[in-house]
Amino acid sequence: MILLHTGANGTTMLSLPRDSWVTVPPYVDPDTGRSYRATPDKLNAAFSLGGPDLLVQTVERNTGVHIDHYAEIGFAGFVGVVDAVGGVDMCLDKAVRDKDSGADLPAGCQTLDGAEALAFVRQRKQEAQGDLGRTRNQQKFLAALADKAATPSTLADPSKSFPTLSAGLDTLIVDEGTELPDLMKLFEALKKATADGGRQLNVPVADPDLRTSKGSAVKWDDRRARALFAAIREDRPPGAQEGG
Repeated sequence: MILLHTGANGTTMLSLPRDSWVTVPPYVDPDTGRSYRATPDKLNAAFSLGGPDLLVQTVERNTGVHIDHYAEIGFAGFVGVVDAVGGVDMCLDKAVRDKDSGADLPAGCQTLDGAEALAFVRQRKQEAQGDLGRTRNQQKFLAALADKAATPSTLADPSKSFPTLSAGLDTLIVDEGTELPDLMKLFEALKKATADGGRQLNVPVADPDLRTSKGSAVKWDDRRARALFAAIREDRPPGAQEGG
């Protein structure tokens, strides 16, 4: 899960670990109509319990940041979007091999097709920090995808990006207010996150292996996380120490 903020002080791409230990707000089960009180749980549980709506509410409650738009992509859609731009160029510091995700990529610069890209962003077994390492790979890949999709010629003539954007709308689950221009802005914002003045961050973590009633979870560093969320909320540049 990635929170993308763009404003007068640059663009920030902030990864929220799926196992973050958060408070899920009160909700009503959409299938049974049963009401539940607020409860501690992992962030990804909010999605499984109440779908995108509860996930957005949970992020807003725990960060204090208002979410304007939501986009979700499945495995097949991910492959389709990458293939629509003709593959994405990536330079890998080391070979990536993971039998679980299917990744088998050599070190060096190469163009990844949709299936290879999906395997790359899903793998975490060889990452020293597990899922936290995977979030960095995901940010790196999204920046490369945006760089390919949002070239100067494309931004000057949005019709050139229509195959990519239409693939996005066909395969993305988005909120009702999201249209083609919003997806163009999304690609532009992702690209800006890696440009001068842009930032790619992870939520500051105090304990990556917190023992809870729901298994191992990721505990945020409350003080530094609050400062980071406040900076995003108020459109201030996050301090270097807040990147985690």
